[in-house]
Amino acid sequence: MNLGDVKSSGLPRKYKFPKGRGHSSGIGKTCGRGRKGQKARQGTSFRPYFEGGQMSMLRRLPKFGFNNKAFATDLEVVNVGDLEEAFPAGATVDYVSLKAAGLVRRDCDGVKILGLGNLTKKLVVKAQGFAKSAEEKITKAGGSVEKLVNVHVASIKHHATNAEEKKAEKAGKAPAAKAAQGKPADKKK
Repeated sequence: MNLGDVKSSGLPRKYKFPKGRGHSSGIGKTCGRGRKGQKARQGTSFRPYFEGGQMSMLRRLPKFGFNNKAFATDLEVVNVGDLEEAFPAGATVDYVSLKAAGLVRRDCDGVKILGLGNLTKKLVVKAQGFAKSAEEKITKAGGSVEKLVNVHVASIKHHATNAEEKKAEKAGKAPAAKAAQGKPADKKK
């Protein structure tokens, strides 16, 4: 066997050109590093995604993965002053009537009543949450307050029960989550 019979392994081997071998070598003096600056110095290294201090691509791209926000209680806010304008005396105010009046414009887990404005009408208000001031104004006007259980309708739609709801709609039944929305809260004894 001779050296001529030996085959190359096929591994790519880049020829490393010797730098700094004098002016006549073609790559002497600054050795391909240019003049001064950060990259001309010894021991300089950059992480692969470094973009010169600019906001890197890793940080510019949107984040994805699990987020607990999808399971948060999504409540619409309605003020007591809005109820004064939208409803007649003796009316029952709930999610359906608020949506019909245009005070709630999107699907959500429920409604919270806040105390901004004045109320002179007697109303029966059913909602998932009440501010203390709102509760006082409603009862002072002779109305009543009924606190409902929080049902995560908006978030449930996008998760596990979505397929079940679609099957129920095809069968002509009301989805369980929507049916439970008007359920009153159990009073603690």
